[in-house]
Amino acid sequence: MAGAVDLSGLKARADAKAVQEARAAAGQEPDGAASAGPGVVDVTDQSFPVEVIDRSANQLVVVLLMAPYSEQSQAMAAVLGKLAADDGGRWTLARVDVDGAPGVAQAFGAQSVPMVIAVAGGRAATAFAGAQPEQAVRQWLDDVLSQLPPEFGGVGGGAGVEGEADAPSDPRRDAAEQLAADGDYDGARAAYEAILHADPRDVEAAAAVKQMAFFARATRIEPGAVGRAAAAPGDVEQILAAADEELLGGAPADAFARLTAAIRTASGDDRTALRTRLLELFELFDPADPVVLAARRDLAAALF
Repeated sequence: MAGAVDLSGLKARADAKAVQEARAAAGQEPDGAASAGPGVVDVTDQSFPVEVIDRSANQLVVVLLMAPYSEQSQAMAAVLGKLAADDGGRWTLARVDVDGAPGVAQAFGAQSVPMVIAVAGGRAATAFAGAQPEQAVRQWLDDVLSQLPPEFGGVGGGAGVEGEADAPSDPRRDAAEQLAADGDYDGARAAYEAILHADPRDVEAAAAVKQMAFFARATRIEPGAVGRAAAAPGDVEQILAAADEELLGGAPADAFARLTAAIRTASGDDRTALRTRLLELFELFDPADPVVLAARRDLAAALF
């Protein structure tokens, strides 16, 4: 989704944070931390926001996208696991089974495995695909670490990832992002609206206002909206709720198709409400997103 906040991770981050806090209160190890070896965690779609994004705020995280049936994946896991142990916690290896965590694989645009990505400060710095010998991976790691400031486990002069580490922080935006990460979407929306009021040209804040409005609405929907819509095919409110539930669950094509199908048979105020909602959902994405482009063509066909 477009804008200042990565919507694909916000709900998962809030959910994962709650799970991790509950596990910590029960004296249990965090998800993905058990028996993976020193400096190694196994990551799922649910734990990715905490184990990779949050962890990378102060440490280099090397993400390995792999598959258990891939010999090259297993070879890379062995090489990276050894190097992580050799470096004694200087960085963390995050292993991702792409079959069990398709959302993570999709986020990185993985076309094949193994794929290795260096993440620091919540951003992917560099990556490579395919199996590599230990010496080549060691050189790659050293090159990555040489570009990072000491607080990320690096030895560089503080230039940071793509020049971002030393960029001045905006307390207002940081506060808004924290509210969103904590699941307070109404508060986050208000915070972004204040930023937008101060600078009406801030396109990121404008996008984030729309995103937070969506999350505030969609997270209030009682689970099972898709089933309720199926049981009441003519109920526009149920259709709208079901589309929100599908989008929140990471299925935008399904949400768009549902609304477009309803538009084909609706009329009057119902049709207007459905069309308005669909256009609002389009605005949460990059206009060039292939899913949006296809849905816009379908909408045009439904309308004309």
